[in-house]
Amino acid sequence: MLDLKIWIDADSCPATLRNFLTDEAKRCDFTAVLVANRAITEESGNTKMLVCDKKKDEADNIILERAAKNDIVVTRDLLFAKRLVDKGITVFNDRGTKFSRDNIEDRIMERNLSMNLSAIGLGGNKKNMYGQNELKKFTAEFKAELQKHIVAEIYSRKRLQEGI
Repeated sequence: MLDLKIWIDADSCPATLRNFLTDEAKRCDFTAVLVANRAITEESGNTKMLVCDKKKDEADNIILERAAKNDIVVTRDLLFAKRLVDKGITVFNDRGTKFSRDNIEDRIMERNLSMNLSAIGLGGNKKNMYGQNELKKFTAEFKAELQKHIVAEIYSRKRLQEGI
């Protein structure tokens, strides 16, 4: 089994995406860890469920504390994503956007602008639907990144075995 873990900020993660990630964990032999303030799924094989207190940002703090450099985190929370990016962790949202030092600040500014416009009544009626198109985009981006992480882990293990 790979040491690689996929950490899922599971409270707001769509069920279809959770299912995809847990299936990938089984297929590729890594661990998917769902973190939420309530039990969302049963633990089995490559899927672990961490139930945390209902305190604000508790799931985020657990993931931030436990995620390692070669892990991947899936979250919708931009401020949490920034904390992870600052720590050097790979972060995706549920739509397949990979956050980086180059794009996270812009995303946060867009979010703040949108919230401000909405607060003064200028926000649109944007529907937050998650369907097959969003899942398809996520799976393509995620699988490409996952392969990089798997190769990095295998290469790192080989170097350790060779004493390099």
